[in-house]
Amino acid sequence: PGAKIPAEAKLALRLIAAWLAATAALEPNRSKPAEMSLFTKIIRKEIPSCKVGAGELWYAFLDINPRRAGHTLVVPVEEKQRLAELSAESRAALMEGVADAQRRLGKVFDTQDFTVVLHDGPLAGQEVPHVHVHVMPRTSGDGGRCAGMAAFPDAPPIGSVEPDFAALGALSEKLQAA
Repeated sequence: PGAKIPAEAKLALRLIAAWLAATAALEPNRSKPAEMSLFTKIIRKEIPSCKVGAGELWYAFLDINPRRAGHTLVVPVEEKQRLAELSAESRAALMEGVADAQRRLGKVFDTQDFTVVLHDGPLAGQEVPHVHVHVMPRTSGDGGRCAGMAAFPDAPPIGSVEPDFAALGALSEKLQAA
């Protein structure tokens, strides 16, 4: 039947496989093709969300673990882990989405001030490997501080509280109507 593989060749193949596994472990932040991201599933309506707004190349929805009321995520339809990997068209559209979310949030929360944060990669704090921008309305006395997730130190840790889907849904309707 088939040709016999020499022991030296088998050893070489095992060493190559081990080297590839070790290389992958040493480079955990390298973009890898993977299954569809959570955000792509949300964009495709395979997972429900509380929509804030949408454009042809972006989608905005309320974060289910908000640092404060109105905490919105704006994501490009193009699925890439890092901002620099997006096409120029998607990057521009993403910022249009951020501006649209700010306009809607500004009307509902009566503010022109926002914390806008993008964690670009896992070492920067990115938890979902799909570019996304956090947009949080800022109001006097909101308990927030300077920037990012550290802006709301009194918020419960992510995942420690069941999401209030009724409140998120009500706010979603308000923001979409804004």
